[in-house]
Amino acid sequence: MNYQIALNFEDGVTRFISANTDESVADAAYRQGINIPLDCRDGACGTCKCFAESGQYDLGEEFIEDALTDDEAAEGFVLTCQMRVQSDCVVRVPVGSEVCKTQQARYEGAISRVEVLSASTFVLSIKAESLKSLAFLPGQYVNLTVPGSDQSRAYSFSSLQQGGEVSFLIRNVPGGLMSRFLSESAKVGDALSLAGPLGSFYLREIKRPLLLLAGGTGLAPFMAMLEKIAVAGTDQPVHLIYGVTSDVDLVELDRLETLAQQIPTFTFNACVASPESHYPQKGYVTQHIEANHLNGGDVDVYLCGPPAMVEAVRHYLQEQGVTPSNFYYEKFTPSTD
Repeated sequence: MNYQIALNFEDGVTRFISANTDESVADAAYRQGINIPLDCRDGACGTCKCFAESGQYDLGEEFIEDALTDDEAAEGFVLTCQMRVQSDCVVRVPVGSEVCKTQQARYEGAISRVEVLSASTFVLSIKAESLKSLAFLPGQYVNLTVPGSDQSRAYSFSSLQQGGEVSFLIRNVPGGLMSRFLSESAKVGDALSLAGPLGSFYLREIKRPLLLLAGGTGLAPFMAMLEKIAVAGTDQPVHLIYGVTSDVDLVELDRLETLAQQIPTFTFNACVASPESHYPQKGYVTQHIEANHLNGGDVDVYLCGPPAMVEAVRHYLQEQGVTPSNFYYEKFTPSTD
């Protein structure tokens, strides 16, 4: 039986390979042109040591203590020359992709939808037959080449890949290269290039309650994560707090309502920072975090927003004396010409 393995490299590049239960992960990677560092193939040297973030696998008994200790194996470290998968897995490789003689995957697609959701936000969908082979971890991003230029911009997927189509939430940045293209000339059928997937901000295996904190179009990766949770299911509580600057920035609330109907354990609320807002809930994200959301620290916190928001949440957690089991975050800043 074949399983899918996401190899996450130190430089942020992610490549997906398939492996069957009879071959090692290292052999599967080599078969597909990715050279994970390897010397002995016998579990003796430790050169191929990586970290398995999720999934089921068998390490056998042929490796020696000098290559991988029992404590390391219990933590999730693996020798890819011995690792045989029994499910889909995510493996962190502690070297850059170039060392392994691979690089970002590149795809060509065409705009299937471009829509102004509000004065501050576009939704962009891209579709192509080639994108049916595009795999990524929910929360990751790609670099989109801006048509008519040699520059690219990074955007998180705001949906899973379905039928060769993916979507993005894009902030309308005054003076922004992509913003100008989308507002002035973009139309269905226009060609766009994608490179990736990239990034270490992605949904891990759900082992405890989740608190998701989104700032503005930082909502995008959470939409993909929630679509994944809707498919896979979870019995853990998942709560999203979505904060924006002004009323016009609030988008995709209907879609969040739909996801809340699909995921029984999912709840969300939104807030607007502007004191002039007409939205019922005002203030910043940290003002809407409740004690039960933090679960005494037994919680995985995911945050995507501007740097100031990341620092504000860090400060808030320190003030509360709470250290989450895991705190994953991605900072972003808008790009202008």
